[in-house]
Amino acid sequence: MSSAGGFTAAANGASVPRMDMARLHALDASDPLARFRDAFALPEGVIYLAGNSLGPPPRAAAARLAEVVQAEWGGDLVAAWTRRGWIDAPARVGAKIAPLIGAGASEVIVADSTSVDLYKLLAAALRARPDRPTVLTVEGDFPTDLYVAGAAAGAVRRVSRRELIGALGPDVAVVLLTHAHYRSGEVYDMAAVNAAARAAGVWTLWDLSHSTGVVELDLGGSGADLAVGCGYKYLNGGPGAPAYLFVARRLQDHLSSPIAGWMGHAAPFDFSADYRPAEGVRRFLAGTPPILSLLALESAFVSMAGADPAAMAAKARRLGDLFLELAAELCPELEPACPGPGQQRGGHVAFRHPEAQPLSDALAARGLIGDVRAPDLLRFGLSPLYVRFEDVGRAAQLIRQALG
Repeated sequence: MSSAGGFTAAANGASVPRMDMARLHALDASDPLARFRDAFALPEGVIYLAGNSLGPPPRAAAARLAEVVQAEWGGDLVAAWTRRGWIDAPARVGAKIAPLIGAGASEVIVADSTSVDLYKLLAAALRARPDRPTVLTVEGDFPTDLYVAGAAAGAVRRVSRRELIGALGPDVAVVLLTHAHYRSGEVYDMAAVNAAARAAGVWTLWDLSHSTGVVELDLGGSGADLAVGCGYKYLNGGPGAPAYLFVARRLQDHLSSPIAGWMGHAAPFDFSADYRPAEGVRRFLAGTPPILSLLALESAFVSMAGADPAAMAAKARRLGDLFLELAAELCPELEPACPGPGQQRGGHVAFRHPEAQPLSDALAARGLIGDVRAPDLLRFGLSPLYVRFEDVGRAAQLIRQALG
């Protein structure tokens, strides 16, 4: 039985090149992050390599949400906002994200979606710098980021990656960049870009959605100004999990959110007719936080408690290097479309194949879940918390079988 494109959709006993699985088992046995795999609810027999799109549920999430619905919402009702600490959850969860991105606890808040947070920070930066009306960005970055930039700014300049530094002119307020590219996984040298922008008087705004949890980040040490990131990819917060935003401490009192919601008020329960922004990053809150999804995101940090960010980034690199090496050996039909072994990249590897979608469908039928970006790109996300070296080896074998 086969799928469109002629790819085998079920194991058929075809010959598969031999692989040193013993070496991969040894890598798993010595992996300091191996213990975290059991914290996630993964279907039996499935190799899940799509965490770059949606992370799997932490086992702690179901119990936590049941507790919230039954004991907190159902038991305390409206009193849970203060009695159960709901009101502090955006800042509390933001503080848990901060070590993963190299930020201070008071520089990160969880709020809204990535797109909304991006709009808020772009609009705030432009308002603060009326003599610099332009947002600078790069062609081919994540489309939503480009859409939001166009909606927030009167002038958006798109350049190629190689033209970026030279385009940091006196009219530019902020440069908006996706740190790890959503297709190729290629990453910027954040410190170098921040330094060049600072020399030109330009602020930086980084989208960290494909970086957080898989790339070692140091927003503070590298001099970043602003950043956003999602909660549902490598943070495993669930579908539609709230996003987070970062504002460097030195800028917080100079920026105001374009959405002056009550939760960003200095005294939200005074219900004053006049708006006074809260101190610090909390001024970027707007409406009532989505407590169920916010606490589901918080439960993910219970599952990853004690995981060292540097070790997470190192393992993600090793998994990616291994995948690329095995693909070159076993699956030469796949054209690498990401930085190679030993090079910096985000948490996924990418390959081109003219029949990417039917190949992905055939792999899914075998229990290997990745994803596709049209027209011809296969992506495989390599979360260091639950993906094993053995999984990468088995994935390479399954791709070889599906290719025939």
